[in-house]
Amino acid sequence: MVRRSKFALGVAAICIGSASAQDAPPSYQADPTVYKVIFEDQNFRVIAATWKKGTTDKPHSHALPFMVYALDDCTVRVRNPDGTTRELKNKAGAASAGPITVSHTAENVGDSDCRALLVERK
Repeated sequence: MVRRSKFALGVAAICIGSASAQDAPPSYQADPTVYKVIFEDQNFRVIAATWKKGTTDKPHSHALPFMVYALDDCTVRVRNPDGTTRELKNKAGAASAGPITVSHTAENVGDSDCRALLVERK
């Protein structure tokens, strides 16, 4: 059974193409206080993301398709460069695919920290 989180499905909704993903640096370069590379080789990069309660990360992109594995139940508000927003409910244990994604920010609007693992194929 494939479980898809609303978080990653919302990320898919803001995808507009690989050329646009260059609008901002990759997540782990744009905001190392939220995103930390915990493994990398010639094939994969694994990024641990932790949004503390009430924090917003810096504008970033996802230039490569990726997988998201939610570690906590939490709510994230994604802000797009055009000013539109979307609230996404992250469900612990849900895994899903995320597409190439343009510049955006994510704010933890929930009552606790929000953690996820992102796996990018290089």
